[in-house]
Amino acid sequence: MIVEALAFYMFAFITVAAAVMVISSRNPVHSVLFLILAFFNSAGLFVLLGAEFLAMILVVVYVGAVAVLFMFVVMMLDINFTELRSGFLQYLPLGGLIGFILLAELVIVLGGWHLSPETVEAATAAATPDGVTNTHALGMLIYTHHVFLFQAAGMILLVAMIGAIVLTHRQREGVRKQRIADQNARRPGETVEVVKVDVGKGV
Repeated sequence: MIVEALAFYMFAFITVAAAVMVISSRNPVHSVLFLILAFFNSAGLFVLLGAEFLAMILVVVYVGAVAVLFMFVVMMLDINFTELRSGFLQYLPLGGLIGFILLAELVIVLGGWHLSPETVEAATAAATPDGVTNTHALGMLIYTHHVFLFQAAGMILLVAMIGAIVLTHRQREGVRKQRIADQNARRPGETVEVVKVDVGKGV
């Protein structure tokens, strides 16, 4: 129990601290790094609750989606890629610190599991009934008891995605865009001019 309590407080404290830094950092690159740190520690909390499937999804899906989020931030804030690449070394200390924290957490968790093997059994058996896997229990909960809430959450995410795309492709002055409707509506007389050239003379 002591190992579980220490792991919980460690993951919870780092998650809250990283979340505060996500919204307080002025640099979008720093916010992305702290967001990745918050996701990894949230996955650790899910593992302690016995929901290893949610932990895996959080790491695989959401940490991968951070790259997409960063792309939207760069597109909406008009960040210069040249300046971003030139300042790579100034982000190296912060990235190294976050990587060191994640490595230290992995060492602490693995060491705790070796010192207290009963912690693993308690974590994996706490959230699911006997004879049912974690993934099966989660599917039964979402697609039977809370299917309408699940569909509503999907619609909200769809609206948010459409809103982000609309904000990204808003009208900007001085930017040329292809207008297919105007191109299809053009007539040959508006674009082609027949010039009669006399013999022996140029255009």
